[in-house]
Amino acid sequence: MDELRQYERELRRAGLPLLIEDRSASKDIFNRAFPLLALVFMGELLGALNLTWSFLANIGALAGALVVVMAGVALLNRVRGREAMAIPEDVGPLELIGFVLIPSLLPLMFGGQTTSALVTAASNILLLLVVYLGFGLGIGSIFQWASRRLVRQVRASFDLVARALPLLLVFANVLFLTAELWQVSLTLSHVFAALFVVLLSLLATAFVGIRIPREVSSIERDVDADGPPLSRAQRFNVGLVMFVSQALQVLVVSVAVAGFFIVVGALLVNSQMRTFLMQTNGSVLLSFDLFGQPVEITRELLRVSVGIAAFSGFYYAVAVLTDSSYRQEFLTEFTDELRETFEIRSRYLDLRERTGAGVEPTRPY
Repeated sequence: MDELRQYERELRRAGLPLLIEDRSASKDIFNRAFPLLALVFMGELLGALNLTWSFLANIGALAGALVVVMAGVALLNRVRGREAMAIPEDVGPLELIGFVLIPSLLPLMFGGQTTSALVTAASNILLLLVVYLGFGLGIGSIFQWASRRLVRQVRASFDLVARALPLLLVFANVLFLTAELWQVSLTLSHVFAALFVVLLSLLATAFVGIRIPREVSSIERDVDADGPPLSRAQRFNVGLVMFVSQALQVLVVSVAVAGFFIVVGALLVNSQMRTFLMQTNGSVLLSFDLFGQPVEITRELLRVSVGIAAFSGFYYAVAVLTDSSYRQEFLTEFTDELRETFEIRSRYLDLRERTGAGVEPTRPY
């Protein structure tokens, strides 16, 4: 059992908790978040309060809300065949429905607060989604894994950028000193500028999301051809790890490109150049002297730099999975690490088969 638990910990550390066998949402996901859900559930008793009521009336409403909640919990337990006030060993669909509905009924019952009831229900549904992503898909484990290999990711990102640098710099430099781009940055609102970056990010995400399932299938054939096939959920988990790995590289590249052009713009695009490009000096955010010469960072410079960085990140995300040379460079290290993880999975499955036993995960992930 200790050896099985150790294998499961290693799979979670690799960001692949779905490779653990015999997992269920009721026993392995929501029950691990039970303390958090119980704390939120009890805190939502305050939904029965009404600021327009007197202190004593609110005390009475709070006592009434406690009675309603305890009655709801007792009813759910009896339906599930447990003692009225038993703590559930697993959190199934009935418990989740109760978690959403019971607290949202309190504002309706005490003061007819419809908006508060809807907000409570929506908040609880969102919390369950976050719990499922965090505990079920191992989002926390994936980001821990990504953080541990951040230095290697930065190095790999810059290795790939160095190969793509000639085309990337030609593309970016042509845009950087274009009068139309600076004029757009001058007139564009903050909301539309943010929407532009979000749009490019969504396009890159959609492209990578379409390509990744094919890459996962290819990696599975190359790395674990003799092992049992992955389930759909397990392939999704591998694809999610791959997506986070590439997203981290794209983020590093985008930040580096933005920083580069902010520095270049601060040194080369002075007030006379900005007047030539935009017919105005722009909005200066930071100004200082360097070797006796004024250096100014403007809002327009930041927008132009971020815009070019967004274009560059989009290009990089597409190039990594379409250009054969970049794709091979990106996938080699990831495939090597995944091969080690699949070897762990094979030993884990062999041990489970020999012992004929499974174990409960030892801690949240």
